[in-house]
Amino acid sequence: MRDGLIRFASFTGAVARAGLWLAGIGLVLMTAFVFAQVFYRYVIGSSLFWAEPAAVMLMGWFIFLGAAVGVKEGYHLSFDVGLMVVPESWRPWFHTLSDLVVTSFGFGMAWFGWQLAERAAGGVVPGLGISRLWDFAPVIGGGLLLMLFSVERILRRAAGLRTLRFGDNDDAADGEVDGVAAGLPAEAVLHGEALRARKGD
Repeated sequence: MRDGLIRFASFTGAVARAGLWLAGIGLVLMTAFVFAQVFYRYVIGSSLFWAEPAAVMLMGWFIFLGAAVGVKEGYHLSFDVGLMVVPESWRPWFHTLSDLVVTSFGFGMAWFGWQLAERAAGGVVPGLGISRLWDFAPVIGGGLLLMLFSVERILRRAAGLRTLRFGDNDDAADGEVDGVAAGLPAEAVLHGEALRARKGD
């Protein structure tokens, strides 16, 4: 199971990288469209009728793609206060519960997003001339990715593999803490050990 999950991680990693690139491109395009609309309206005295709906649609894509990739990479903020008062052996269960909640949320996004898309499919996005189904496509796509990445995290934890969480200092997931500078820890400095170390030199 572990080997299969490691191979699966390479697939989901490629999906996450593609999603991140698409989100970044969408953000850049949205910024360009909004700038062009402002320039045309206030400088040229005209208007790009397609710029605003296109920017709003792109915003939906980069928000939901970015949110899903954040689950995969463990970049979302979490409130771990409750974990500090439970035994350490319980913490993986709470992490899994959190991932199950995210999976349920992703399912809800995909399910209800599809229902909304079906109802709106007959309409047309003003300025773009495409089906309003595409207004809800980011919700569906983001929900599916949330489920994919959350289920992967649950399976990895069940197999004893590491899952990234916000605040981890091992971005490469190689077991080595990243960015550790040579010197005393901050706590040691606060207790005056740095001064004693200098006097001893």
